[in-house]
Amino acid sequence: MARIAVAGFQHETNTFVDRKTELAAFIQPDAWPGLIEGAALGAAVKGMNLPVAGFLDAVDGAHEIVPLLWCAASPGGPVSDHAFEAVAGRLLRALAESLPVDALYLDLHGAMVTESFADAEGELLGRLRNLLGPEVPVFASLDYHANISPRMIAATAALVGYRTYPHVDMAETGARAWRLMQQHLGGQLWHTAFRTGLAMRSLVWQSTLSEPMRSIMREAGESRSVTVAAGFPLADVACAGASVLAYGDDEAALDATVASLAARLTQEEAAPEAVYAPDEAIDRAVRLAGDGGPVILADVQDNPGAGGSSDTVGLLRRMLVAELPGRAALGLICDAEAAAAAHGAGSGSAVELSLGAKSGQFGEKPVTGVFEIRAIGSGKFAATGPFYKGCSMDLGPMACLRCRGVDIVVSSRPQQAADQAMFRHVGIEPADYGILALKSSVHFRADFGPIAKAILIIVSPGASPMEPPVT
Repeated sequence: MARIAVAGFQHETNTFVDRKTELAAFIQPDAWPGLIEGAALGAAVKGMNLPVAGFLDAVDGAHEIVPLLWCAASPGGPVSDHAFEAVAGRLLRALAESLPVDALYLDLHGAMVTESFADAEGELLGRLRNLLGPEVPVFASLDYHANISPRMIAATAALVGYRTYPHVDMAETGARAWRLMQQHLGGQLWHTAFRTGLAMRSLVWQSTLSEPMRSIMREAGESRSVTVAAGFPLADVACAGASVLAYGDDEAALDATVASLAARLTQEEAAPEAVYAPDEAIDRAVRLAGDGGPVILADVQDNPGAGGSSDTVGLLRRMLVAELPGRAALGLICDAEAAAAAHGAGSGSAVELSLGAKSGQFGEKPVTGVFEIRAIGSGKFAATGPFYKGCSMDLGPMACLRCRGVDIVVSSRPQQAADQAMFRHVGIEPADYGILALKSSVHFRADFGPIAKAILIIVSPGASPMEPPVT
């Protein structure tokens, strides 16, 4: 029986956001659990669509698990040195106190940037390698948007990435990491082939539900040991880029596979959907709305899942003056002050508010007016969609506010609108609405796509731009 240490430390860093990600963001729960240490780890992630949960389920008691810690913070600006050193220090101390181990599994993102380290995962893996020595194998799962570096590869026996965007296979990726670790512990060795620095597409065009990524990932999926990482374009660092990484015992075949996939990533153009300004999209949505599900307005540039503040109001403002026919809703606006005011006044009341734009970005000002409080909620509820599967959400006090016929879902913590349960928590059944505006780039498609009559991509202000600023 092997003794396997398990840990996780996740952050997707948007370097164009000037707000640092501090330690509190890793400690506080939101969609994922807050910082977990020691024996509580397994029970805290059980049943969730998370790599660490999939890894633990796959091991299924066949070996001794040594849980160290796990934490994740919502995407945002660079991780502060204090936060990185605090978590890395706890992880290294926990591992040192648990030695000897036969292997280490890590649930990482692959696009973390700190104040001091452009390749934060490479730095972390290097420190762990120095502690373990050269013989103990380290395996890590990575996000589909990972910016994989040579340093990360050098410190590990294998890196295994998600194959879907929306990320519905996170738990399965952890299980694939276990299967590779199992082979390695059984004595199997392999060659490594890697191509990096490949051109990245905008997040919106990286979806594996569309071509060319759908067929590229299908080709990669023929082997559990091949990872295609689309890269995270909002990380302005030297190691950013799409990449292909593979492991195998036939070096020539491995090189050919990686070369083929790298060529397809470079040569095959995405087939983008039309992109609309808010007024154009609203006009089109009014024409399309009717029986057959909601028309979704995807506010992709204010996606908190890529570092957006989730409080811009450009699209909301246009919806409020459009006098929309039928039922319309927008979510989520992150505004803790407005949520608190709604809870103070109570459901059924009317309250004058300044809603949204509290981050002060893009010269926006809050939407002011009288809002009817349709419902309030604790922000604690079970996710029901495939992306957040198994998660117990904690978004702080929430409310459904109505203004000029538009229902607005307000949360106290930023979270992309990628699960219908976020709306149902405050009394909204998404399928009953003619127009539904969502702050998300792609993940919303996993749960909302099946009910959508149409999806329109909106260009409205936000910190997760479709095309990153030129630096």
